[in-house]
Amino acid sequence: MSFVLVQVIVGGLLLGAVYALFSSGLTLVWGMMNIVNFAHGDFVMLGMYVAYVVYTLMGGGPLLGAPLATLVLATLGIVVYFGLIRGIMKGPMLAQILGTFGLALLLRYSVFWWFGANFLSMPPNIVGGTYAFAGLRIEASRLLAGVVALLVTLGLHLLLTRTSLGSKMLAVAEDQTAAQLMGIRPDTMQAIAWAIAAGATGLAGALIANFFYIVPTVGETLGIVAFVTVSLGGFGSVPGALVAGLLIGVIESLSGYLIGAIYKDIVVYVLFLFFLWFRPQGLMGKM
Repeated sequence: MSFVLVQVIVGGLLLGAVYALFSSGLTLVWGMMNIVNFAHGDFVMLGMYVAYVVYTLMGGGPLLGAPLATLVLATLGIVVYFGLIRGIMKGPMLAQILGTFGLALLLRYSVFWWFGANFLSMPPNIVGGTYAFAGLRIEASRLLAGVVALLVTLGLHLLLTRTSLGSKMLAVAEDQTAAQLMGIRPDTMQAIAWAIAAGATGLAGALIANFFYIVPTVGETLGIVAFVTVSLGGFGSVPGALVAGLLIGVIESLSGYLIGAIYKDIVVYVLFLFFLWFRPQGLMGKM
């Protein structure tokens, strides 16, 4: 196997870790409330713009932009839950779909109005140069994004499975009435879930803003990636989102290198549909 091919695979794994990070928020919300957030990709887009604003106004890199994007989006997640989601949860599925889709349009066109439709980007050396290791050359920005995303996604899984807070959130996901009888407040747990999910998108957006184009419509692309990742991994499974994100990242990179960048999305979606034909619940989902 050539060094070039190995480098392509490593790059795909690093990108896939970021896919897994912002997809884990989508699967968390679905697992807790059975709500599909069509504004999820636009949350990532907002995280990218927060990082851009931090750089242009304060000259700060990802060490400042990433925590601020996480905080801003987590706050937005709480506001969205109490202002929109808590109400539409009582209605039919169509109300949930149209509500989150309308939120996506509101966020997207608000950014259009404020920043315009021009493509923006961060300086290529904002994180550092390129690292050479064992014949491989990896951009510092991609390495930082991949490693941080992987660690945060694993941390989110541990939070849900090894902590008291995670147990309470899973209890609410299983049976809200029983959780209330045990003294757990479903509203609080669901608001925390939205804060965590939105915060994860903010962090992911701030990380990929260092090497990805920034434009109001980028949320559409990233939203589709998130839905494919969650569906492939299994709705409600954070480990499934992690494995699926890594797979999609590698498949994208390999198909872009071997076939052509213009065909990489086609390859991913064809393989995704082929897999779901035989296993519709995803890699780690339950029937």
